[in-house]
Amino acid sequence: MLDLSGSHVLIIGGSRGIGAAAAERAAQAGARVTLTYVRGKAAADAVVHTIVTAGGKAQAIAADLNDATSIEAATAAAVATFGPLHGVVVSAGSFVGKSLRDMTPEFWDDVVGMNLRGTFLAVKAAETRLVDGGSIVIYTSTAGQRGSAVFSAYATAKAGQIIFMRSMAIELAPRRIRVNCIAPSWTETDMSAGTMDQIGRDKILAGCPLGRVGLPSDVANATAFLLSPLASFMTGTTMTVDGGIDMRG
Repeated sequence: MLDLSGSHVLIIGGSRGIGAAAAERAAQAGARVTLTYVRGKAAADAVVHTIVTAGGKAQAIAADLNDATSIEAATAAAVATFGPLHGVVVSAGSFVGKSLRDMTPEFWDDVVGMNLRGTFLAVKAAETRLVDGGSIVIYTSTAGQRGSAVFSAYATAKAGQIIFMRSMAIELAPRRIRVNCIAPSWTETDMSAGTMDQIGRDKILAGCPLGRVGLPSDVANATAFLLSPLASFMTGTTMTVDGGIDMRG
């Protein structure tokens, strides 16, 4: 049985989409949940309300993933209320694209900074507050496994997350801290909805063997598994949650 009772899980970027679903799923499994947000306080409070109403424990803390001081302070505040961390989920990021000709150096730096530098800052702030035997889950993307035209900055950052994850899995193994990635493909969130509409949902669905795009709950269930003792012998791996869209031989 998937059980996170007695644990404290920090969701970096848990106010909406997959992060919010992961926060709710962790709480359902018995975890105390801290979720961070940047500007979406109302959305974050709504997630907390859902968890608390169902009998769980949760709190929302403002944190800017681009600011090392901010993420450090938020992580310290999370621990001050709910105790040491047993799990960390890095969900925050940006999904935007431009062609090579249209990209500026500033655009590249912003996208790579938010997705890759932000992951580094979140893991760095959390590592000293994680109990031995804890779990870190980083949301990458299938774009980071195969590349993506027009979204090259995003794909590069996501590929970087995978290598960072593998490096941390080795570095933190002496403390039995497990570090893994989840790579979703097309998932129904407000962040991806506009791009899916632009590409064409029929075209996307035609390429999915299971005949649908993902739901936030699909990724949340995989996240809860990786956070749990059921995944105690898994580290340094990327779990692809994509309905078969990006099968590779």
